[in-house]
Amino acid sequence: MELLAKALEYCTSNLDKFLLALAQHLLLVGVPLAIGLGLGLPLGFLSSRSPWASTVLINTFNGLRVIPSLAILFVAIPYFGLSFTSAAIALTLLVMPPILISTDVAFRSIAPAIQEAAKGMGMTSVQILRQVEIPLALPVIIAGIKTATVEAIASATLAAFIGAGGLGSFIVLGFALYDKAILLVGAIPVAILVLVAEVSLNALQQSLQPPTTGA
Repeated sequence: MELLAKALEYCTSNLDKFLLALAQHLLLVGVPLAIGLGLGLPLGFLSSRSPWASTVLINTFNGLRVIPSLAILFVAIPYFGLSFTSAAIALTLLVMPPILISTDVAFRSIAPAIQEAAKGMGMTSVQILRQVEIPLALPVIIAGIKTATVEAIASATLAAFIGAGGLGSFIVLGFALYDKAILLVGAIPVAILVLVAEVSLNALQQSLQPPTTGA
């Protein structure tokens, strides 16, 4: 409790720095997620429709998943410097695979019988996509977005190593000064953000699940 009290005291006495770091952290998460959604959703849909695209995209982005974010971060530094851009590129490459792969799986897992039934009812391809496929695919897609969001929030702390700010700056400072209280000023909010993202997106996923019919 004493350690938490010290962390709270440090946070309140440096509130302006904390709020700036929080805003930077949210930006470090929001920008890569926006790019990841903008690219990952259509590419995932394309992958589900084309075996060739699936082979190229899934293998490429599965390969990216084994590369540590810190390694991507330092590869980007020679080209973009110690900047927000380098951190955003590394985090975008981190969030893309779960979004793309979950989108691919979501559309592939729709039973052909459902699509055939929709065609039998006279629905056009666009109507089937909008009214049948997308609603059925959304829960799985949200699961991928949830994974990407949690990973981005946690990994955005690495941006502090190149001076891009964020809550990780308190973690780095805490390590440098051997001060656990300062470290907690960065670590606790990150944990809270992860928890909030996990719970809210899980609730959204559950709300989008198609209703089950009883026997």
